[in-house]
Amino acid sequence: MKSVAEISMYPLQSEYIPPIDDFLVQLNAEPSVEVKTTRMSARRYGDHEAVMDPIKRTTRRSRERFGDMAFVFKLLPGAERVINRYE
Repeated sequence: MKSVAEISMYPLQSEYIPPIDDFLVQLNAEPSVEVKTTRMSARRYGDHEAVMDPIKRTTRRSRERFGDMAFVFKLLPGAERVINRYE
């Protein structure tokens, strides 16, 4: 099953750029999924487990390395890459 996941990260500290950069590097390191990064979020598309497993690892690692942060997450399980011309 293919899925689309979109995630935004909001570090809860004044030095917010390093945690965001590190998080995006981690999300983009998975070669088996397509990743699209925008100014506000990262969107992953691919096999459901390949989409979800790195998100679990990267959110945990980010919290351990950088402290408190909020994540906003949307998931469309079984979705096509393009939904009504929205990528």
